[in-house]
Amino acid sequence: MRPKVHALLICSAMASTPSSEPLSAPKPRRVLVADDNEDASETLALLLRFDGHEVHVAHDGLTAVELFDRVHPDVAILDIGMPGLSGHEVAQRIRAQNTGHPVTLIALTGWGQKADKDRATESGFDFHFTKPVEPTVLSELITK
Repeated sequence: MRPKVHALLICSAMASTPSSEPLSAPKPRRVLVADDNEDASETLALLLRFDGHEVHVAHDGLTAVELFDRVHPDVAILDIGMPGLSGHEVAQRIRAQNTGHPVTLIALTGWGQKADKDRATESGFDFHFTKPVEPTVLSELITK
C-alpha cells in the first residue's frame, strides 16, 4: 500500500503546477529531512530534489544533529517521534548552537493537537504541520 501513497504524493506535486504557467526555478536550498519512516523521508527527499534542492536524510535524531553540524542546511524538516532524540530535542540542540547561519525549522508530524503545536513552538520550530501535508506547501516555505 505504501507505493500507492508515494505515487499519490508525486502525482499530487506534479499536478499542483498548472501547465499553462511558466515554471520558474526555485532558489535551491540545502535541506535536512529527518524521519524514522524511511519511505516517507525518502519520498519527501525525492520531491525536494526534483525541485532542485540539495537534500540530506536522517532516520533518527542523533544522525539529524550530526548531519546538521556537517552540512549547515537552510531548512530542516523534522519528525517529532524519532529514536535517539525526538524532533523537539533536535530542534533545541540546533537552536542552542547559534551558528549565525539562519535555519528554518519545520515540524512534520502525526501529532497535531494545540498542545503539540505549542510544544513545537517552544522547542524552536518555525512551522508545525500535521502529516500528510501538501508538497507544494513545503516547497513554498523552503523557497522563501
